[in-house]
Amino acid sequence: MKTKPKIKLSAIHLNDGTHGLPKNPRFIKDDKFKKLVESIRDFPEAMPARGIVVDERGVILGGNMRYRGCKELGMKDIPASWVHKLTGLTVAQKRRFIIMDNRPMGEDDMDLLANEWEIDELIGAGFDEEELTGPDDSDKPPKEPDICVCPTCGKKHEAKE
Repeated sequence: MKTKPKIKLSAIHLNDGTHGLPKNPRFIKDDKFKKLVESIRDFPEAMPARGIVVDERGVILGGNMRYRGCKELGMKDIPASWVHKLTGLTVAQKRRFIIMDNRPMGEDDMDLLANEWEIDELIGAGFDEEELTGPDDSDKPPKEPDICVCPTCGKKHEAKE
């Protein structure tokens, strides 16, 4: 049985600003990083489509967090299909790629997500439950009604919108 080609993670270089390019402008919070690691572990089939993009020197142009996720999982090498090499780019083009890769261009259609997708699917794909359902206000006391005083009779009553 033929083994699939692998790439050593040590041959890939995190874009930390020491390779003649600006440091990766994106960071990831602990809870989102944990979800990313889980998604790589649970659904590695997605990695060839949205893997790690490197230049001819192996410097990451896109996918720094996925690279870190692979390291977090203890991987020493990864399938070659997870790495996309862009060659022949100028420094200006590499800079543009880095910023474009880290700039979300679209917005989520929350109505479509609510009506067409299961919440467990969305959470598994990286959404936070709060961004899907809104903040949990159950622990907050009910809002006190606005009280107005009638300028004519001085009687207090609840304000109407």
